[in-house]
Amino acid sequence: MTFSDDFLWGAATAAYQIEGAYDEDGKGLGFWDVLSPGHVDHGDTGNIACDHYHRSKEDIELMKKLGIKAYRFSVSWPRIIPSEGRINEKGLNFYKDLVTDLTEAGITPLCTLYHWDLPMWAYEKGGWLGKSISDDFAEFAKVVVQALSDKVSYWMPFNEPTSFIGEGYLHGTHPPYIKAESGSDEEHEIVLKTTRNVLLAHGKAAKIIRENAKLSPKIGIATDSMLYMPDSDSIEDVEKAKNKTFKEEIVHYHLNWWLDPIMKGTGHPALMSMLSDDEIDLIHNPLDFIGWNCYAANNYNDGPDGTMSYYWPGIPRTDMGWPITPDALYWGVKFIYERYKTPVMITENGFANVDFVMDDGHVHDPQRIQYLKWYISGLKRAADEGCPVLGYMVWSLLDNFEWAFGLSKRFGLTYINYLTEERIPKDSFYWYKKVIETNGEDLSF
Repeated sequence: MTFSDDFLWGAATAAYQIEGAYDEDGKGLGFWDVLSPGHVDHGDTGNIACDHYHRSKEDIELMKKLGIKAYRFSVSWPRIIPSEGRINEKGLNFYKDLVTDLTEAGITPLCTLYHWDLPMWAYEKGGWLGKSISDDFAEFAKVVVQALSDKVSYWMPFNEPTSFIGEGYLHGTHPPYIKAESGSDEEHEIVLKTTRNVLLAHGKAAKIIRENAKLSPKIGIATDSMLYMPDSDSIEDVEKAKNKTFKEEIVHYHLNWWLDPIMKGTGHPALMSMLSDDEIDLIHNPLDFIGWNCYAANNYNDGPDGTMSYYWPGIPRTDMGWPITPDALYWGVKFIYERYKTPVMITENGFANVDFVMDDGHVHDPQRIQYLKWYISGLKRAADEGCPVLGYMVWSLLDNFEWAFGLSKRFGLTYINYLTEERIPKDSFYWYKKVIETNGEDLSF
């Protein structure tokens, strides 16, 4: 076996990270616009970012040059609903034009509804701790689905609830900058409340998509999670790693914390006790595919016994400080499919590098190429062993605003000069183009 003929080779971005135009054409303010000053490295903002709002056609030409089959983007909630109950038609038209241009270019659009861009009006009502947030999100979902579903069939209501809850409501590194003591009653209360609200929002959005979409919808979620790889291929080591990956505890970093309620209608007793039977039925709306974002496994060295100790002093790391664990996509996809029996899509995987334009005018990034080769090889191994893998979305098409790290961390296949907004494809851009052309058969460089 190999990757299927209709495998979706693609790239991913997020609205706030690339669009800019933060106060143009009727867009409302999001909580990143208002709350992040003073919290982002170097004083950077997403006010302009990659200026994708004005350069989307140029970026689609880049996608065509790259040869991607699919493009995963997100919709800016405050651009669509700038104040409660008011729809911004100019904002909707931007996304209507985007998906039209994509489909005309032969690129399948994959729409993420929430990639961390919360409107200020929703934040002021309590944000993801608020009582009305799931209904507010459902209204947003309905507006977007009615506008875009004639061109979009792949939908993901959420990107990484693990991260936006953890960084924003527990660790204080993202808006709204709430910090809770690890292991405290406050932390558990926040995890439970926000999880309930996100799951209800997801369930309501999924129901709206299925009832209103013009094209037959395929609904997923872009998750991230802890992943523990086994020390060997022995049955004992594999089971140990799997059990640690899907551990049942009040910890939002475990994938089963989010997916068991959606896929199985079950979950941690403390969470399930907060939900009525009708709410459980609403949340339990099995997905058509599971999107998974993965950059590294979580095998922190457990000590002298050597169990699941993939990290070692001097392990290669990305510019984010994340260790490089080449087998992560193999084990992650294998574990996810075995537990949920649902096709998997890699909705993010990529490498932050210290990139700059060299004297020859090019951006040479061999470390990124090697990283992608290792991880895609692991994904191919999972596909070869019978795991249904729908696609692979590299993070990212463009260098972009990397949240609390600002513009200093570069994940893109395309270099962005933030002074001029010039786009310069990196060596990895041309390497990935060859991978796509050979459907993953040629990973050499």
